[in-house]
Amino acid sequence: MAASLTFPRTTFAKLSPQPFLLANLNPADPSTPSTRTNGRAPHQSRVPRISTSSLSHAHGSAVVRTGDTTVICGVRGEILPVTSIPQYRPKTAGEPATGRGELKDYDLLVPNIELATGCAPQLLPGGPPSTLAQTLSTRVYELVHSCGLVDVEELKIWYRPQDAEGDEKMQGQDEEVEGMESQPELKAYWTLYIDLLFVSLDGNPFDAAWAAVVAALRDTKLPVAKWDVDRDMAICSRNATMGLSIAGLPIACSAAVFLEKDQGLHLSAEGKHWVLLDPDRLEDGICQESVTVVVDRSSGETRVRSLEKQGGTVVGLELMKEIVAMAEQRWEEFKKAMPTK
Repeated sequence: MAASLTFPRTTFAKLSPQPFLLANLNPADPSTPSTRTNGRAPHQSRVPRISTSSLSHAHGSAVVRTGDTTVICGVRGEILPVTSIPQYRPKTAGEPATGRGELKDYDLLVPNIELATGCAPQLLPGGPPSTLAQTLSTRVYELVHSCGLVDVEELKIWYRPQDAEGDEKMQGQDEEVEGMESQPELKAYWTLYIDLLFVSLDGNPFDAAWAAVVAALRDTKLPVAKWDVDRDMAICSRNATMGLSIAGLPIACSAAVFLEKDQGLHLSAEGKHWVLLDPDRLEDGICQESVTVVVDRSSGETRVRSLEKQGGTVVGLELMKEIVAMAEQRWEEFKKAMPTK
């Protein structure tokens, strides 16, 4: 029996990724639908799967999987006394907002992303933190602040004299002297450490990481804490917890642009291209232009919370509108997958 001289599709994809992807997107037979190497249509994304409360020693956690990209997110809160904050500016209860970015000024939200050894072929054991991990951490940090997901008021720990247990008023002090009433005093903040670990990476890491951050924060429940003035420390309840009021449901949607020919800076108007929604690792490596749109439709109307474009000259206003429309459909998919609070 003669040995077969054919190779499986995956082998051709690894040997010549760009010609192989082009052959699938632009088949010789016009009746053949345009598909990608992974079998998806150009505007078809991978179905997201989300589970929460997976980590028993975190205050909130989530596991997000889209195809073969899987990321775990854990949120753990730690108490930060105001005396440990350099250049802290005191604020009393009821003081009007002054525009101070307390979340950012005091680093109360600390995301960190790690790519596990073996999650992708290029990640070898014993290496330093990758550029990709650092870039993703920076993007998540900026977006979590710009979207205003977390209300800083829910992270504050106050000392309220009227709540102090065991304190008795001195004789003759039953009535407060006008203008001398005790005011609540801010003593500490909750700092949220948001750690993400990719156990498998098959392209489009930012969308999965951001969905994991949103799901984990929605799942976060912090112990009810109050300040004990006698011990000069925060005391946390063993049973009572408080969930975070996450603002909206912003979802990230990324798309890559694949060119028929690598024309560099000399791109003609007739150059054929395809927009590949939710690109996999192979497509991420050969596409030189990408767009990430973060939308929120929780209010019934589409709000674009962030828009990033990297490289290329293909995406203009009209194509950007099409990508936003794809992001709206992607938002519906993640909303269905997101566990209810």
